[in-house]
Amino acid sequence: MSLSSSPVIRRARLGAELRQLRRRRSLTLEQVCGLLGWASTSKLSRIELGQSRPDLADVLDLLDVYQVPPPQRDALIVIARDAATSRGWWRTLGEMHERQRTYAELEAGAAVIVEYQPAVVPGLLQSPGYARQRITAGRLLHPEVDVEADVRARLLRQEVLRRADPPRYTALLDERVCDEGGLSPEVWREQLAHLIALADLPHVTVRVVPRAAAPRAGLHPLTGYTSYAFPDPADPRTVMLETLTADVRLVSDADVDRYERMSEWLASVALSGDETLALLRDRAAEAANGHHAVDLSADPHAVDLSTDPDAASAPSIG
Repeated sequence: MSLSSSPVIRRARLGAELRQLRRRRSLTLEQVCGLLGWASTSKLSRIELGQSRPDLADVLDLLDVYQVPPPQRDALIVIARDAATSRGWWRTLGEMHERQRTYAELEAGAAVIVEYQPAVVPGLLQSPGYARQRITAGRLLHPEVDVEADVRARLLRQEVLRRADPPRYTALLDERVCDEGGLSPEVWREQLAHLIALADLPHVTVRVVPRAAAPRAGLHPLTGYTSYAFPDPADPRTVMLETLTADVRLVSDADVDRYERMSEWLASVALSGDETLALLRDRAAEAANGHHAVDLSADPHAVDLSTDPDAASAPSIG
């Protein structure tokens, strides 16, 4: 699955550019729609908010109204074409429902992905059995979900980590993610093996945040989140928050900067990539032998992150 840019982000970028052009011309939504003979302002409003797939002919008409000169016009036409690719992209994704499509578009177009999860293995790192059990449990709240279709969709999303030009992906996982958490032993062993294999990839970094570790001033994120940066620096950096019923997308620089600082603070107290791999291999051996995992906060051999400056330092994850 390869995508040179993310349609959902290109729609947001195009909308912001068109809104800025309209305001520079001191035109209202009503005035522009009147000039183009559009029945209502909702169509233009949705384009400017990045909420709809733009029709290239409509974008060309808007560029004419705003009298955009050729160099800028050509650049915006390229963005508009990227933003309009989602129908073909959705056909590729097949049965994937709308929420997963949004994540798939972001992942496929990203250059850098940083994710924090406090309780579950991230979707991009889930084994088939783990995904199936989690999605099945989720049907308690969303009985309309097609479990097998959702599993297939999640595995399709994961191909982004195996493609020729993958994003740099960092997962910051609370230590609870490394607990069996009610899964069957077979599924948990499969998941640990899958996680270890992915963590060995050169562009994938998995780091565990021990239970006893405290980021800056003891500040912890209230929810899991994922941040995305894109090859074109003009495309808006994005943070996604997943809730039980909807997703929240943040694109303002102030919001994204706060989450990037939070990621840096979490990384500063997380185990290194090598230490995390060693921990996962220990957990896999324990699972194979039927033993329970040891809490890092109670393990006398665990790294003391509060006193070991080398363990507390973290490489840049930007």
